Amino acid sequence: MLPQEIIKAKRDGKTLSREQIAYFVQGITNGKVTNEQIGAFAMAVYFNGMAMPERVALTEEMMNSGRVVSWDGFDLPGPIVDKHSTGGVSDSVSLMLGPMVAACGGYVPMIAGRGLGHTGGTLDKFESIPGYNIQPSQEDFQRIVKEIGVAIIGQTAEIAPADKRFYSIRDVTATVDSIPLITASILSKKLSAGLESLAMDVKTGNGAFMTSLDDSRALANSIVAVANGAGVKTSATITDMNQALGDTAGNATEMREAIEYLTGVRRNPRLHEVTMTLCGQMLLLSGIARTKDEAEFKLNQVLDNGKAAEVFGKMVHALGGPADFLENWQGYLPKAPVVMPVYADAPGYISEVATRELGLVVVTLGGGRSNPADSIDHAVGLTDIQPIGTYVDSERPLAFIHARDDVSAAAAAVELKASIALSENLPKLDPVVYETISPEQAQI
Repeated sequence: MLPQEIIKAKRDGKTLSREQIAYFVQGITNGKVTNEQIGAFAMAVYFNGMAMPERVALTEEMMNSGRVVSWDGFDLPGPIVDKHSTGGVSDSVSLMLGPMVAACGGYVPMIAGRGLGHTGGTLDKFESIPGYNIQPSQEDFQRIVKEIGVAIIGQTAEIAPADKRFYSIRDVTATVDSIPLITASILSKKLSAGLESLAMDVKTGNGAFMTSLDDSRALANSIVAVANGAGVKTSATITDMNQALGDTAGNATEMREAIEYLTGVRRNPRLHEVTMTLCGQMLLLSGIARTKDEAEFKLNQVLDNGKAAEVFGKMVHALGGPADFLENWQGYLPKAPVVMPVYADAPGYISEVATRELGLVVVTLGGGRSNPADSIDHAVGLTDIQPIGTYVDSERPLAFIHARDDVSAAAAAVELKASIALSENLPKLDPVVYETISPEQAQI
């Protein structure tokens, strides 16, 4: 078997066998397939696509190119379940969701990512907590999941190494936005955690990777079909990213919002709807709840009685953070020296948000990265971001900027105002949750 023959077959629109895909992925992992051949293969898939069996094979072979976590012998008394989002602005859902589901009896081994470009990263948010270790040993990771119910950590080099090399070449050959390849990239890493079920959050809108609803549906259906084909019960919920999801954007700022959510101080309605929807899906998929009403009751119960917040605090401490973080978070999270309100130039209703540009305001402040090697400032960001439909004037600001100095605050203010449009009339609001594709609806 030769790599060039596999490339030729896909170039000519043929369906690849499991053996051909396995051979090619093995070559990506061990270096016997060249960068040029990987780029050519990616381009052939980009133009000719992949049938569902090919997508399943590619996902499973990339997953098996590295370490797959096994829970055999751990005797977990509940289901192993996780969630993944395609990324957006002010998307702090994972911070609350993991502890909430764990408090309901699920086991959540969440392997999360960093932010890049306009999107925030779950790991960066947790690294705003002093001492929090995103790279524990495999033994500690599994022990914490068993003892507490959830651990949110980073990907190691042992997880899906084929995907790491493949993605780096897709990135420089304009083949990133191929739905079969996106599907395999996401799931090869996510399923490496040894999951039994998975709730996907596929964003749609101007701040999402997939900006059109049709493209988001296509990706959601692909993920559901492939994950279920790989033996992991999966649903995908399409949610809105035509504006920030919550009140805040940044790292310590979003961590603050998550703590206030878990402790009941404040729950942004949009953020709450998405969080409850995805948590509900996790409970339904894993069998912890039989109906949506039962799932909602269980989730509200662990929020109201403080159990979800307690699990969050235990997880933070188990991964190296302060034992009293939940009680004294204000003394631990970094604070920006400059906090500045930004007012619109004229009064009106917020009618439209260029969400990608809004996310880039955080990057301008130093709270995000455009290159994976960039360091970030965890203290900076935005708070009190006003949603579409809010009337703003000289008394109600668009948002507050948290900056390192006055110069960077002023520059960010210009970008912030440019990302928000106003109108004289109350605008029509997009749904927060568009739809959910269940395992039964997957078009395999």
